[in-house]
Amino acid sequence: MNIAIYPGSFDPITNGHLDIITRGAKIYDKVIVAVLVNVDKNCLFTIEERVDLIKKVTKNLENVEVLSFDGLLVDFAKIHNSKVILKGLRTMSDFEYEFQMALMNSKLDSEIETVFMMTSSAFSYVSSSSVKQVAKFGGNIKGLVPDELISELKEKF
Repeated sequence: MNIAIYPGSFDPITNGHLDIITRGAKIYDKVIVAVLVNVDKNCLFTIEERVDLIKKVTKNLENVEVLSFDGLLVDFAKIHNSKVILKGLRTMSDFEYEFQMALMNSKLDSEIETVFMMTSSAFSYVSSSSVKQVAKFGGNIKGLVPDELISELKEKF
């Protein structure tokens, strides 16, 4: 089975993330959305909330599983028999950061490959940070996040 790990903090999941998940699910037998417990970030949603929200918006994708993790991504990939880390790219600055991470992961485990997928142009400007900022100030976030999450985001602010 060809399994891809799609890691991130997903705070919150955006339509850009969902685009990568949906397209990845067409290519791989299974996509595991790996929700990172990131101690360096002050997250709006708890890890449990993020996992639940992603499960909610991916429920129609039969080959997508949502799990949380902490520790090294390559260790998580090994545990789940994956040789592929799937990463979405929006901008050149994303590439620089993700390229560095891919090289580190390759150093840690040369059997695991990182595959970059360009975000659809419709979502190239969308980030979790910008969505949170717009939501915080009462702006319209329709089209930026899945419709099912709009009320949850508004409740947080």
